[in-house]
Order: sequence, then structure tokens, then C-alpha cells
Amino acid sequence: MDIDSLLQSFQHFGINLGLSRIVKLLDNLGNPHEKVPVIHVAGTNGKGSVCAYLSSVLTQAGYRTGLYTSPHLVDWTERIFVNQQPIASEDLYKLLQKVKDAIAPDEESPTQFEVITAAAWLYFAQQQVDIAVVEVGLGGRLDATNVCSQPLVTVITSISREHWQQLGPTVAHIAGEKAGILKPGCAAVVGPLPKEAEAVVRSRIQELECPIFTPQPARSVSSGWAEYQTLDGRLIQYPLALQGQIQLTNSALALAAIEILQKQGWHISQTAIINGMANTKWPGRIQWVTWKKHKLLLDGAHNPAGAEVLRDYVDTLTNPKITWVMGMMANKDHADIFQALLREGDKLCLVPIPDTSSAIPDDLAKLAAEICPELSFCQSYRDLTSALEAAFASPEDLVVLCGSLYLIGHFFSIK
Repeated sequence: MDIDSLLQSFQHFGINLGLSRIVKLLDNLGNPHEKVPVIHVAGTNGKGSVCAYLSSVLTQAGYRTGLYTSPHLVDWTERIFVNQQPIASEDLYKLLQKVKDAIAPDEESPTQFEVITAAAWLYFAQQQVDIAVVEVGLGGRLDATNVCSQPLVTVITSISREHWQQLGPTVAHIAGEKAGILKPGCAAVVGPLPKEAEAVVRSRIQELECPIFTPQPARSVSSGWAEYQTLDGRLIQYPLALQGQIQLTNSALALAAIEILQKQGWHISQTAIINGMANTKWPGRIQWVTWKKHKLLLDGAHNPAGAEVLRDYVDTLTNPKITWVMGMMANKDHADIFQALLREGDKLCLVPIPDTSSAIPDDLAKLAAEICPELSFCQSYRDLTSALEAAFASPEDLVVLCGSLYLIGHFFSIK
């Protein structure tokens, strides 16, 4: 049996938020999470890149650093790293087998996400990491990662309306779920939030008496470099390896968390910060790649806020002609994503996402034509390769592949 088959057996339990199963499972495994100091990161967008910055800087500082993120693009091993290196397939398989064996037959079965999360905690404990950077999977309060009682720092990057089917209908409901990762007296770094979300988060912070840090976004100082003002007023200049205006905010959140660690006695030099920021990698998010000798821009852009970030980045480029190659999951806010991305004269090629609950391309084409009737071209394709070939038929166009991280993962798997 391979990793996919082993995890497949838990897939039918779907999304089932709650902490009772993961707590019991970790208890059966000897509570490995209690041996690991943690930075816990939640947010609608930006949490992955903040985790990537933190992991890179802490590794550069000489700490044995765990990183747990989701989803993966191509392979399950992408979710669990130590010192910037993904877990080996055979190690992950053994850990998953150990987790599976720890599930008592008379207990409610954990979900797939809970099983892989338990494997990550087990791996970090076995590897004796000095610190782990852990990204929330969905929401926060009832997420399987939310088992650490005293994180070193918690970070809430951003909040917008996504996964409302599980987290509640309004931004305030969603904020309540994300604020569920805050712990009594533990430092919290909070990014710019909508007013109704900020009120909920601040109220929870006050209740738990958490020291709160709300850093200003860094400012761009020259091509590829940014400047961050520390909490005590010093200025740090560093290279920004990740693209897009939003990284001025995300990198500042990561550096505020680093500064809190420094105040707690962690030794993280300015050189480690500069090298860590320079070496940060976060694939599939505003990333340039080559496909059949063509330059292609990739981004998940799987929710309206992410789509706005991508559109802002595209608008900084000089190419006025854009062809979007898109596929989306059925449960996403298709209309709002199209609204954020599409402009008069753009072209749109729509594709299904294999092996997922994908939105139907013809339905998306009809919706896109209603939302942006000024599109110069809108067509469905049976698969990604034929859509990319059609997109690159106009060599002067900027081609952007987006709409789902699963689609980006599919691209990498066939590239």
C-alpha cells in the first residue's frame, strides 16, 4: 500500500471540524505535540507565505525547524518539512501506519486531515525540532492543528469570507473561528482585518490578555527589496523573494513574529533574517514558470481576496493583453473571483480540475460572460494542455493559470 491509498481510506470522513478525535489520537501516540514549541498561523490568505518566511529565517538562524502546511500541490510529502527539506516518502508512510495503528477500533475514525496532522506532530517530536511553524488547515478554533496550549506566537494574517459553509455566514463568524487559535497570555501578531473581523479578534485578545502586535506593512525601497520598521523603531532592509504587493504585509507579519521570538531569547541575527527572506520559497503563489518555452504566471487565486491580490500584481506588469486559464472547485465563490480578475478585452480559457469536485467549465463560461460581457474570448477546454496550447497561440499575450491550488498542482504533475 502507498501513501495515497493509506490516506484514501480516511477521505470519506471529509471535513468534520472538532478537536475530540485529534486529542484522543495524539493521546494514543504519547502526545507528541507537547514536546514541540510552536508558532501557530491562521488566516484566509497569506498564512502559507508567512509560514514559509518564518521557516526559512529560523532555519538560517541555526534552529532545527519544522514546517507543516496544507494543501500540497503534487505530493503529500510537501506538507511536512524539517529545515526546508520535505519528509521522505518512506518516513511519511511509516508514520501514517503508526498513526493508523493508534486508532482504537471502537473509536470514531479521524478525518484524513487529522491523520496527516498527527503524523506531522509525531515527525517533529521524533526529529526533536527546536521549533515548528504550523499552518491552520481550516478556520482555527476546531482545526486539528489547534491542540497546542501555549504557542510561542500566534499569527492571524487576514480574514475574508471563505469556507463560510463550515465557518459561518459572515466575516464576524469567520473571525470568531480564526480567533480560536489565540491562547491566554500568548503573544498575537495580527494583520490588517475588515472592521467587523477586527472587533471580534480584539475582543478575544482582550479576554485572553494576549499581548497584541499589529505591524505596519513593510515599504518597498528598491527593486526586490523592502524595509520593515521593528516594534522598537529600528529599520531592517531585506530582499523579498515572493512576488506581489501583498508580500509587504505578509513579510512584516513574519518579521514581527521573529522579533517576538528574539524578545523571548531566541537568537536570530539580522544576517539570518536577510538570508532567510532571500531564500524563501512558496510554490504556486504568484510564481513564474516556463511551459514549452513559454513564460507562464501561476497563482492559486482560489478566493476573491486572493484573486484581487493576483489582479493587482498583473496590473503592475506592462503587458496589456491577458489570457486567463482557469479551473475552480465547485464550492468556491466563482462570481466574486471573476469580478476581481476579469477586465474588458481579456481572454478566458476554462478547464476542469481532474479528480476533484470541479466546477463545470461550460457553467463557468456562461457566468463569466454575464459578469464581463466585454471579454474578447471565452471558451471551455476538455483539459489543461489543450487550454494552454490555445492560450499561447497569441504569443504577445500574458498567460495566467489560476483559480485553484489543485489546478496548479495538476499543472506541476503534468509539466
